[in-house]
Parts: sequence; C-alpha cells; structure tokens
Amino acid sequence: MNAVSTALTDSMIMLRRNVKHTTRNPTTMFNAVLFPIVMMLMFVYVFGGAFKVKGDYVDYATPGLLVMAIAYGLGATATEVNSDMTKGIINRFKAMDVSRGAVLTGQVIVTLVRCLVADAAIIGVAFAMGFRPHAGALDWLGVIGLLVLLSFAVSWLTVALGLAAKTVESAGLATVPLIMLPFLSSAFVPADTMGTGVRQFAEYQPFTPIIETLRALLAGHHPSSGDVTAAIAWSVGFAVVGYVWAVATFKKRA
Repeated sequence: MNAVSTALTDSMIMLRRNVKHTTRNPTTMFNAVLFPIVMMLMFVYVFGGAFKVKGDYVDYATPGLLVMAIAYGLGATATEVNSDMTKGIINRFKAMDVSRGAVLTGQVIVTLVRCLVADAAIIGVAFAMGFRPHAGALDWLGVIGLLVLLSFAVSWLTVALGLAAKTVESAGLATVPLIMLPFLSSAFVPADTMGTGVRQFAEYQPFTPIIETLRALLAGHHPSSGDVTAAIAWSVGFAVVGYVWAVATFKKRA
C-alpha cells in the first residue's frame, strides 16, 4: 500500500510538472487547442460549400474535427518525452528515487487532458457555428467515452514514439502519420466520394470507424455494430501496443 501511495504521489508531481510546461509553452497550447479551431473555421466556412453531404456541413464535419483535435496535440508530448530522455532529466529523477512509472503516467495524463480540452473547445465553437446534434444523454456518454478511450490510447502510443525516437526533432516527426490520418478518412467528405485506392484506404484505416461512430451518436442514430467494434478494437489496440512499447523502451533506455 505504501508503494502504491508513493507511486500516486510521484505521478501527481510529474503531472503538475507537465501541466506547467504546457501552460508556459504558447506553441503547445496553440497546436493543441487553437489550431484545430482554425481548421474548423476554414473547413466549414471556406471549403464546406464545395462538399456534398447530407444536412449541414458543420454537423457532418464536427465528429472528424474532434478526432483531428486529438491528433494535433500529440507532437508536443513526443518531443517532451524524448527531451527528458536525451537531456538526462530521467537520470536526475532516478537519483531522486522517483517512480519510473510516474514519469510515463504523468505524460499520458497531461496529454489526455490536453486532448479533452481541445475537444471541448471544438464542441463549443461548433455550437456557435450552428452545430445542432440530436444526441440523447446516453449518446453523449458514448461520445465522451469513445473520445476518452481514443485520447488515452494515442497518448500511450505517442509516449512510445517519443521514447523510441533518437532525437527531439525525429520525435516530433514521428507523430505526423497520426496527424495526417484524419485527412485521409471520412472526416470531411464521405469515403464513397473518393477515388479508387484512396476510398479503400479511408474505409479501412483506424480513424474512419471512430469518426462514423461519433457521427451516428451525435446524430441520435444507432451506430453500425461494425463501426463500434472496429472503433473500440483500434483504440484498445493502440493503447496496448503503446503501453507495452513505451514500458519496454523506457526500461531499456533508462
């Protein structure tokens, strides 16, 4: 019990440290919260009229923008984790007898919080732009639960990428595929309107079933069982792979 309380105390210290780093870095806050809002304004007001979707475009695009907002805040986590590893900060923590698990857990929790803050901002702006979901209480719980699960999963995967990278610069680049995937999904246009090859990729990539599940829940519809299963499977898979990879890499490098 004493070891558990010590680990929790260390995790809270690491979380407080990471929160301070986030609030003191304007670039991190911009990429995590403000830039997704800029992208939303651009897609809805600039490009939205060119896309043929059922209903208002803001209703169609909001689920994809929620996923995109999660992806855009990941680069900062990867670079922070790698910086701690390459600049000797982890060795200082070892000398202070700080729990090794707390270092990783603190990064995961602060990334999760950043993702949820970004999604809350997206939803607020969406309502101001005319977003009118028909989701009931259970639907909203499903939306929140899926966003939390996805944020948690990609947080672990990002920590693993940051640990595996050799330099801070390469750590930031390692998250680019996660940032680009929402653009190659059904986030902004239906997959069946895309050309051959791109359409198949969009249909079977990880973020499309997640976006389609969110879209159905926000519309007050029952999401496809296939989309729900794939969304949960991809998220759990990301979390498991990220956790195992991160722990193994951390033990090896630390």
